[in-house]
Amino acid sequence: MVHAFTAEPLAPGTAERLLRAANRAPSAGFSQGYSFLVLEDKEQSEPLWQLLYEQTASEGTTQDDDPEQVDALSTAPLVIVPLASKDVYLDRYARPGKGWTDRDEARWPIPYWYVDTGFTALLMLLAAVDEELGAVFFGPPDIADFRARFGVPDEWTPIGVIAVGHPDLSADPITPARASERKSLDELVHRGRW
Repeated sequence: MVHAFTAEPLAPGTAERLLRAANRAPSAGFSQGYSFLVLEDKEQSEPLWQLLYEQTASEGTTQDDDPEQVDALSTAPLVIVPLASKDVYLDRYARPGKGWTDRDEARWPIPYWYVDTGFTALLMLLAAVDEELGAVFFGPPDIADFRARFGVPDEWTPIGVIAVGHPDLSADPITPARASERKSLDELVHRGRW
């Protein structure tokens, strides 16, 4: 994850290539209950950065929501907000052929609308690496304010924000984790039984 970007513009078509990669994600019942808000220039992304500044000022700052980090992120020439819709899944599984005749959310012990939208985010991050770009996924701003500022309908929930650009490692306010800090598979994998 990269937290600061240079002013170098992205190659033409970068956003479309990332979005095409995202749209290859699997989804439960092929529901595809995801959408994307794409902010491709300073004018389009400024309301997002302003919202994040306001949020950090009102909540105080922590290591993860520091105004310095917002400054560094705000240089990204491309921002994509993946959004999930529970209603798309409830409607899809209430249709003939799925065996359910209602939209009962209790049938979903795991909210696949978030899982599937997370898959799209991961595919965009991998596509950014293929483009030799830097990218970061971070939590969404206040959802109600976000919806109001960008005209997002209530049925759509942002699962996070992806900022993309050419990395500026010298300006990155967060020291990247070293590979030696990654947990080993022995710590993570449980074979046959926990």
